[in-house]
Amino acid sequence: MREKYDPGRKPGEGNEIVCKMLEIFYQSVVASALFFAAVCWGGSIRAADTSRINKLIRKAGSVIGIKLDPFEAVVERRTLNRLLSIMDNPTHPLHLQLDSQRRSFSNRLLQLPCHKDRYWKTFLPTAITLYNKSPLAGRELSAP
Repeated sequence: MREKYDPGRKPGEGNEIVCKMLEIFYQSVVASALFFAAVCWGGSIRAADTSRINKLIRKAGSVIGIKLDPFEAVVERRTLNRLLSIMDNPTHPLHLQLDSQRRSFSNRLLQLPCHKDRYWKTFLPTAITLYNKSPLAGRELSAP
């Protein structure tokens, strides 16, 4: 007879396979749906919405039995990864604009001029700020 999943049991008490299956389900279905547009609207999301998403992530983590990264950390990581992929791909439409924003002596990116708050919270200004705060700002990019 197959054991049923018992959320009261901790990993290591016979639930390892079920917990691993739940983690795979979370990553493939729930996380992909939650974070699909996180790079686009993550910078301009309201605090109340962020709180609700974090509550959902914490609940999913308690069901799975592992601690999951909060929404803000995932948004920052995915935004930075997206910016790096744009900077490393010379055929991307934004590559030339980002390359022209690069400081020659420090490899940091100059911020785009933004006069309205709604533009400041879009992808590029948010990604440039994250990039300049990260240790990746001084890295050398491969020549195209």
